[in-house]
Amino acid sequence: MSNSGRLEQLLNMLRQNPDPFLLFAVAKEYEKSGEVQTATEYYERLIEEFPAYVGTYYHFGKLLEKKEDFESAIDIYNRGLLVAKAAGDNHAASELAEAKMSLED
Repeated sequence: MSNSGRLEQLLNMLRQNPDPFLLFAVAKEYEKSGEVQTATEYYERLIEEFPAYVGTYYHFGKLLEKKEDFESAIDIYNRGLLVAKAAGDNHAASELAEAKMSLED
């Protein structure tokens, strides 16, 4: 299936079921296709609607790094650290802390 076909399928599924994994998958598809602003909008929506979805924060932070918006990336990593710790997700917390430290060096 082509990227555009996969994206259309994900968007259709999302319309039927506003699920955090589907929002995340749509954001990643837009990111892969180079549509950074649209990907950003989906990551922001994901954080707004499903703030406990831990996986968002690392990937959104990395996208912000690519955009050279380092201050926002650090903010997202900090927010993600709080969410990951609250969820007891030590692996995600470790990845987020490492990503944050790499920007603060």
